[in-house]
Amino acid sequence: MEKNASQNAPRFASLRRMKITRIEPILVTTPYTYGGIAKGETATRWPTMDTLLVKVETDQGLTGWGEAFGFSSCATTCTAIDSLIAPAALGRDPSDIPALMADLHRKLHTYGRSGPVYYGLSGLDIALWDIAGQIAGKSIARLLSDDAATMIPSYASLLRYDDAELAARNAADAVGRGYTRIKLHEIGVAEVKAAREAIGPKIELTLDTNCRWDPTQALTHARSMEPFNLTFIEEPVWPPEDYDRLREVSRGTRTAIAAGENHTTLSDFERLIDVGGVRYIQPSVTKVGGITAMIEIIAMAHARGVAVAPHSPYFGPGLIAAAHLCASIAREAALEQFYATLEARPFDGGVGVTSGTIQVPVDPGLGVKPDEAVIARCRVA
Repeated sequence: MEKNASQNAPRFASLRRMKITRIEPILVTTPYTYGGIAKGETATRWPTMDTLLVKVETDQGLTGWGEAFGFSSCATTCTAIDSLIAPAALGRDPSDIPALMADLHRKLHTYGRSGPVYYGLSGLDIALWDIAGQIAGKSIARLLSDDAATMIPSYASLLRYDDAELAARNAADAVGRGYTRIKLHEIGVAEVKAAREAIGPKIELTLDTNCRWDPTQALTHARSMEPFNLTFIEEPVWPPEDYDRLREVSRGTRTAIAAGENHTTLSDFERLIDVGGVRYIQPSVTKVGGITAMIEIIAMAHARGVAVAPHSPYFGPGLIAAAHLCASIAREAALEQFYATLEARPFDGGVGVTSGTIQVPVDPGLGVKPDEAVIARCRVA
């Protein structure tokens, strides 16, 4: 049976008191390749793949690992953890995670309800759930659901190529590796058409445009892509908080609309559904406040009859935390995995397997340990 955050709190609160003694952000950067030289923005914006780990230690000798968003914002998030979050959390008792996180959110709200402070709090929360699972002797998935799955589907999240041939070739390559679900990050009809033709009609295909279009463009493009049988189009409208215009697009096309990776609070996601009319929400565990916040957001979406498709193109505890959520309380979802090859992975444990299904870790907490050698070699801060 599934549990919510408040139901978990008494179990953790019953433990003998402990204290957080250290919170350490660790920035790891690694070279990567992703199926050809891209002509789009991604290669320029992300010359390396950056992962911001959050290491939390307690006076009971327990260590938890989290991940905070992310990519080119990692250095700023690192500063937020060092200068704001760690001073507020050190010495605190983490045995009741929802209560502690609620208090920290209130204390730090003046610095923004999104952005680096929220991202850093997300990393802390994930690390505390890792510790809670270690204490309980259960994986995070089993903390959330007694009948959590041990195997879940995943999908290949291709980066943007701006090239129909590359989009088609890499989509077909992903299918050849076992994926039955593909996500594109293109903005042109030619690339989407080429990918659909390359993978055939039975493979699930979605499209993320990263808020590329104004509302008029979004509706025009969404309608032009209806022949390609997309499961959903993600974030078609700029700006992402224009809920009224998002509703217009949602109502104006047969293709379902998804959104949420650029939203953080529960009320944001309520508006996406109630005003924006989206049929999929996409909270990111490294952005919204960690696992504690994800529990509330997922429960709200399910109560409104909306599917959850967690945003998780990561290579650390954020990816693993998303896997635990998909295995337990977001069972309708497949795990998003970046279709890229890192020179080295700082935190893997098999979750990063390139295939259509993955085995969810079953050891306590995250169930995966960091690769200390990779972290030592690739650490930049």
